[in-house]
Amino acid sequence: MGDAAYLIRRHIFFSHRDLNLVLDDYSKGKGLFLYTGRGPSGPMHIGHIIQFYFTKWLQDKFQTTVYIQITDDEKFLEEKRNLTYEDTQKWAVDNILEIAAVGFDPDRTFILQDTEFIGHAYPLILKIARRVNFSTAKSVFGFTGETNIGFSFYPSIQILPSLLEKRRCLIPSAIDQDPYWRIQRDIAESMGYFKAAAVHSKFLPPLTGMKDKMSSSKPETAIYLSDDDKTVRNKVYRYAFSGGQATKEEHRKKGGDPDVDVPFQWLYMFFEPDDKGRKLATSYICTRKTGRSHGKCGSVTSPSHSSYVRGVSL
Repeated sequence: MGDAAYLIRRHIFFSHRDLNLVLDDYSKGKGLFLYTGRGPSGPMHIGHIIQFYFTKWLQDKFQTTVYIQITDDEKFLEEKRNLTYEDTQKWAVDNILEIAAVGFDPDRTFILQDTEFIGHAYPLILKIARRVNFSTAKSVFGFTGETNIGFSFYPSIQILPSLLEKRRCLIPSAIDQDPYWRIQRDIAESMGYFKAAAVHSKFLPPLTGMKDKMSSSKPETAIYLSDDDKTVRNKVYRYAFSGGQATKEEHRKKGGDPDVDVPFQWLYMFFEPDDKGRKLATSYICTRKTGRSHGKCGSVTSPSHSSYVRGVSL
């Protein structure tokens, strides 16, 4: 993805909490560390990988440690997913390989699979859990009388990596993970740590339109990291929402709407340089009349996707 700073310029990472404090500490030589993660509930898709590319960019810029938490325990405890323990172990291994292919610095990167690492970290997890009452967890996460006790305990485990160093922790993640960091910020200083800072990303739109997010359990919405070139092209041509007008005649007159057109949004979020992206947006109404954006998206996605898959196999 080249210089991933464009993810900020284009507001794909669109908000933050205390990033200014992290940068102040870094400028004073106090350093920082990074934390992100993945819940191994199935195959990873291109929507999952954005935060890892961005985290790698941050690691390269700040030359610092990254902790990547693999939350296999959470996905097993989340009963609606109907995953067996063996399923989560399989997907954990698969997802770790795909994350490693991003190219993190092996000397500064620690991948923590919860079910393997928890024995080493349990004393700190207990200290976290003791400071979070059930009323708080219930109000933040919506737990009910039907929630299993493992799942209600889990937030203390996800907070753990943010307290592994006595420096400020910066967490790049999708916006839906923010409730965990709000709880962390309530308890961190009482435990002698810094409140976690965060940068939040939007969701990559699914193939089927802008109103949802990609889902590993819905193949028609997603491009998986393991999809071959032919599958990628077929999915883009077959499922990608075009943002076209209500009638053929109106579409010929007005063209498509780039704000809701999935191929355009993918080009914008992954591939096009800023100047080329602006030109593409300007001419988009015309090009959408001929369907060229699907072809462009398919032709750009396939080789870029292939180079990533080759990295996984090395």
